Amino acid sequence: MSTCTDFAPEPADVLTSSPLGQLRRLVVEADASRVIISGQVSSYYLKQMAQETVRPVLGDRTLLNNVEVCPDAA
Repeated sequence: MSTCTDFAPEPADVLTSSPLGQLRRLVVEADASRVIISGQVSSYYLKQMAQETVRPVLGDRTLLNNVEVCPDAA
């Protein structure tokens, strides 16, 4: 009998799979205790979208959203 284990995607994988191009360019550093998102986006909406995209795969880790909003980042 074969058992298939489901693994949660990594935070970087969910952002690189995003249909939003600016989210795919963000940098994600993850370890056992925290996830840090950094980079630049053109709006606060996209900063929030990055955070909410990663949140479901955090597990017990802390999220630090260091994304900068720069209107010229588009």
